Amino acid sequence: MTLRTDITSARADFPLIAQASDAYLDSAATSQKPDCVLRAVDAYYRESNANVHRAAHKLAESATDAFESSRATVAAFLNANRNDEIVFTRGTTESINLVAAGLAAGLAPGDEILISELEHHSNIVPWQMACQRSGARLVAACVTPGGELDMQDFRAKLNERTAVVSIGHVSNALGTVNPVKQITQLARAVGAVVVIDGAQATAHIDVDVQAIGCDYYALSGHKAYAPMGIGVLWGRFDAFDALPAWQGGGEMIEHVTIEASTYNVLPYRFEAGTPNVGGAVGLAAALQYLRSFDQSALRKHEHDLVAQARSGLAQIESIRIVAEPSEHTSVVSFVSSAGHPQDIGTLLDQQGIAVRTGHHCTMPLMQALGLPGTIRASFALYNDQSDVERLIKGVEKAVTFL
Repeated sequence: MTLRTDITSARADFPLIAQASDAYLDSAATSQKPDCVLRAVDAYYRESNANVHRAAHKLAESATDAFESSRATVAAFLNANRNDEIVFTRGTTESINLVAAGLAAGLAPGDEILISELEHHSNIVPWQMACQRSGARLVAACVTPGGELDMQDFRAKLNERTAVVSIGHVSNALGTVNPVKQITQLARAVGAVVVIDGAQATAHIDVDVQAIGCDYYALSGHKAYAPMGIGVLWGRFDAFDALPAWQGGGEMIEHVTIEASTYNVLPYRFEAGTPNVGGAVGLAAALQYLRSFDQSALRKHEHDLVAQARSGLAQIESIRIVAEPSEHTSVVSFVSSAGHPQDIGTLLDQQGIAVRTGHHCTMPLMQALGLPGTIRASFALYNDQSDVERLIKGVEKAVTFL
């Protein structure tokens, strides 16, 4: 297969982007969907819609084939060892909750769960709940003024009491890429279970779970050009197999009596109820779409957009770029002495420029940085230089108005 190297041509693949006059710079919140994904989901519901794994008729067989084929596509994308290491969820939030609830059963007072100040609330709150259930203690490694995980502090807080390490692959607020392979190696040395929040990484980084070496990896489809409401929890088979069942109901059972039940094999033990088959089909189409591009060309395209945005925004007197990590993805966060982030975001919206403002579900990070929030512009493969130029001009106009 010939890989696409002209990334700018991707803009035409996204109906909402191609037809809209606005500059959409909020892909870290949710990405737009290419036509191939929309067609795949539409085709599933038009041609193959049925419940999976349950009926003997041909339509159900077709739906089951589509669902399990999607599982295989995800496994290949992540370089999983086995297809049954892929559990479909609603997204990263549900995936982390599943792991946290399962691991909580094995935690005890004196155990520690190590996260960082960079984390999204979805990688904080589930662990707080696990600590409340088990008596374990939640510990957070510090962030540097430059917006990077303080590895010296991480090492200092990692010890023989650390039972779980859960770290984001990429910061949604700053774009910081964490050294997850190194983190995993350090955590394994003390016997900790390692969970990686990959919500912001999937669309921007080649994810290889075997190379990382972690126990669990969570992702959301809607951050990577797939539909909302579909996500994945990958787990090493032996780690997954040791987790207790989380939700009860259909599909996850083997045999049920009034007195007791036995549970299904992986991955179905963690997929209670009717799954989001259309979402899984859409996710597979999105990942195949991502793989149709030359990855080095794609990374360069996004890197160039971020560099252009940082350079242009830095020329505006009242603007300060928040954190400049040495390794980052397609996020630029900034603040202005001219006004509150919300005010600037509103003025940008009036100019047809969509950005995100606020704490970005990272309140502890904002507290650590001494900020009420930031203005965040996040880029995707469908953005181009004209979007960045509009952002810079729009910010200049907004701060002048304020």
